[in-house]
Amino acid sequence: MIPETDNILEVDKLITSFETDRGLLRAVDQVSFTVPAGKTVGIVGESGCGKSVTAMSIVRLLPQPAGKILGGHVYFKGRDLVRASDSEIRKIRGGEIGVIFQEPMAALNPVHRIGRQVAEVFHMHKKLSKKDAWDAATEMLELVRIPAPEKRMMDYPHHLSGGMRQRVVIAMAMACRPSLLIADEPTTALDVTVQAQILDLMGRIQSEMGMSTILITHDLGVIAETCDDVVVMYAGRVVERASAEELFANPLHAYTKGLLHSIPTLDTPSKSLLNTIPGIVASLADYSHGCRFCQRMGRTTAVTRERPGFSEVSPNHWVETCPECYQPA
Repeated sequence: MIPETDNILEVDKLITSFETDRGLLRAVDQVSFTVPAGKTVGIVGESGCGKSVTAMSIVRLLPQPAGKILGGHVYFKGRDLVRASDSEIRKIRGGEIGVIFQEPMAALNPVHRIGRQVAEVFHMHKKLSKKDAWDAATEMLELVRIPAPEKRMMDYPHHLSGGMRQRVVIAMAMACRPSLLIADEPTTALDVTVQAQILDLMGRIQSEMGMSTILITHDLGVIAETCDDVVVMYAGRVVERASAEELFANPLHAYTKGLLHSIPTLDTPSKSLLNTIPGIVASLADYSHGCRFCQRMGRTTAVTRERPGFSEVSPNHWVETCPECYQPA
């Protein structure tokens, strides 16, 4: 147990690795961040930077037997989820912590009706009877603004559009009124109009329930619109962490600046090439021990061979202080 704080979740030096043919490879490398009660924390970075693995480590949903948490702590309401028993984590996952998975079609069972899948959450975590669970599931579909919820309860996932399936997954995640919601790229597969509807829906329900949210995305526009704090991840590490307002106004790490510079603006000339970050994220087996963004940029000086420190350079603004990548204004 840890002392009570204003944070509902505290991730402290989390290390997650995978067993592969090339040995034990570290996908999450001493990641630390906090989620204040009632706030939204965005985790942003390119594909392959460890965002989803971090989220799945929190709720212990790593692929088995390959995925392993090798170190660190995940304190949820003072309880260390890393060291919780399987029975304890099953009660918390889906009950006190809801998860919206990245691909709704993969998150739903194609051979069971929508109603059965949503009602199962109430039956397992709230111990409701089948009838009461069914009624509660119908109310949840109405809450997430699915038209004719009684009819949709009898549909199969393939009968619904992508936006409707995502609403069903949101209903399942929020069914037990969790204290924390983990949303793993909940709008990636949706068109812009439906994205806006889903984000508005999540914000409204979050406000009504007073819950905290971890929003994982590669879309900085979504981060700017919805998040209070931002965690920037690169190659399995946190390279910068600050409030959303501070991060957008005063980015300090070269990778964060590269992400922001890649966003097209209204001033961008028509048909011009968009700004990109050179190179790609290294594979797990090729990760450098030193600064991994320097590795991408091809910098091999002595100062890039040791892991940079992670320091609070101003109140609540943390950054990986590689001499090459830390770029204060």
